Amino acid sequence: MNPMLRCALLIAALASPFAATPQVARPFPADALRAELQVLAAPDVLIAGKPARLSPGARIRGENNLLAMPGELVGKRLLVHYTREADGFVKDIWVLNAAERAIKVWPNTPEQAARWQFDMATQTWSKP
Repeated sequence: MNPMLRCALLIAALASPFAATPQVARPFPADALRAELQVLAAPDVLIAGKPARLSPGARIRGENNLLAMPGELVGKRLLVHYTREADGFVKDIWVLNAAERAIKVWPNTPEQAARWQFDMATQTWSKP
């Protein structure tokens, strides 16, 4: 057998168990809110259509949970979960993947989050 073909088959065989591994659900904190994000020109963003600013240490995680730079997202409208610092700056952002977007019940405001119940284990909210 051709050595290159043998090597390719070996790599495919070793990688196949990992390709079938389901994506692990990302844990979101209880204070994460859902909104549409639009990056204007970092650090300026729109959260739910309202002006906001990214904190100096803000982290944006893409659908694949890898860090994304604000410049990559300029002009895009993305459904996200986000947290704010005490001074109002946006601290953490998670761009939602298809499975996370399918979870329809998630608070959009701090008032909703205060009234609803969050189950950290299942990452679900329930309304009273």
